[in-house]
Amino acid sequence: MTRKQKRLAVIGGGVGFIAIAVLLVLFALSRSVSYFFMPSDFAENPVSSDTRIRLGGLVEDGSVRGAEGAGVAFAVTDGNSSVEVRYAGILPDLFREGQGVVTEGRMGPDGIFRADTVLAKHDENYMPKEVADRLKAEGVWEGEEDATP
Repeated sequence: MTRKQKRLAVIGGGVGFIAIAVLLVLFALSRSVSYFFMPSDFAENPVSSDTRIRLGGLVEDGSVRGAEGAGVAFAVTDGNSSVEVRYAGILPDLFREGQGVVTEGRMGPDGIFRADTVLAKHDENYMPKEVADRLKAEGVWEGEEDATP
């Protein structure tokens, strides 16, 4: 092999190694991505039961109750529509009706969201920006406006 061929072989091997590394990273990230939805989004964009998503909004007043077996059932609303959620686990201390919540899990074929994680938020400072903005736009969220200097 000439020097030129050796150089091209090393460059080709390096490019191949980098391409494989990038593909592995993209594959790993695509498996951990969960899309964010509000209850009104389910009417516009149906979700398959194998897609992991995040559901955000407010816990609907009067909807929290014990579910069959060990767990709790409640509804998440954005003011226009609500989605029934079932969760088998211990709820966060800040979880209560009328407060912001973000749940992670999968939508069942029966239209009930089965959550494996529940995150309770006590004000818009800790709520994801898209949830707070959408709730404010709907007129549901009565939080303070951001003070900009």
